[in-house]
Amino acid sequence: MSDPRWNQARNLLCIRLDQLGDVLMCTPAMRALKQAVPGRRITLMSSGSGGAVARFVPEVDELIEYASPWMKISRPHDLSVDLAMVETLRARGFDAAVIFTTYSQSPLPAALFCYLAGIPLRLAHCHENPYQLLSDWVPDPEPQQRVRHEVQRQLDLVATVGAHADDDRLSFRVPAEDMAWMRRQLQELGIGEGTRWIVLHPGATAASRRYPPRQWREVAKELERRFGCPLVFTGDAGEAALVDEIRTGLNHACSFAGRLDLGRLAALIKLAPLMISNNTGPAHMAAALGTPLVDLYALTNPQHTPWRVPNRVLYQDVPCRYCYKSVCPQGHHHCLTQVAPVRVADAAEALLQAQPEGHRDTLVLPF
Repeated sequence: MSDPRWNQARNLLCIRLDQLGDVLMCTPAMRALKQAVPGRRITLMSSGSGGAVARFVPEVDELIEYASPWMKISRPHDLSVDLAMVETLRARGFDAAVIFTTYSQSPLPAALFCYLAGIPLRLAHCHENPYQLLSDWVPDPEPQQRVRHEVQRQLDLVATVGAHADDDRLSFRVPAEDMAWMRRQLQELGIGEGTRWIVLHPGATAASRRYPPRQWREVAKELERRFGCPLVFTGDAGEAALVDEIRTGLNHACSFAGRLDLGRLAALIKLAPLMISNNTGPAHMAAALGTPLVDLYALTNPQHTPWRVPNRVLYQDVPCRYCYKSVCPQGHHHCLTQVAPVRVADAAEALLQAQPEGHRDTLVLPF
């Protein structure tokens, strides 16, 4: 049922202060908000890394970049930055704000910013009673009662104010010039239309989510043995040495590590028949772009599996699962190290053989 207060809100602020993949998982909810009110304008407030995706998301009209001091990825800065941000929000005259968080995060610091900025409608999940900080409080049932996929969590949040999307897939629009550039690069490598090839992304921001380089190398060797097809590695500039270590001695492996901006990386992923990745931002890009995905899924949390895309989620169940840590607290990384490279190759082969889209490995949640 629609909410008359929110139906009048045309200038909307959406807050997601995490990283690229987290923002992408909010795009179906932002689409629902956009479709709920004709002419509604959405401004995304996000970190530098999360906000980088904004220009590729058609539901986002404008970006406010902010390194909030209460997020894990933030660094110390002068208080004047935060006070200035409150004034920036006030000057924009927002009618409403939607604060997207995981269940392990509190929305209250962002809610306070919006309250001080005079934004009249403020919506978020919250475990404790926020009193006046939220005009629309949705008591958070996670994780005590259940755990939802992150995308579903945010869709459920905006549904409480009458916003429903006609399409719940992740959003990412690749610019035509990036697609054309990438097609030329692939042709120079002998990769044309109809060629079988695989993208591999061995990096991740968190150490706990990285499949070991030695095992990545075994995966690449097995893929080359089975298929003899080109293997195209990606990563940022800091991961170029890792990629070179993994692909040394392979016959059909090339590296784009450190060579692609976000648009060109998206073009590469969109053109690929298959991607193999750790659970990190480019994995969610693959989901948004419809590229079949083998996801090496460290059991740091259960909510971020690939959404609405053919996939295989590979992990080893462990007693310490769902630790929510960036560094393995046990020091053994068994949730990933015990995934044998042959399992990765088997999953890749299954997806390349076009198994039915509905067949997918997913985490069985304990709640």
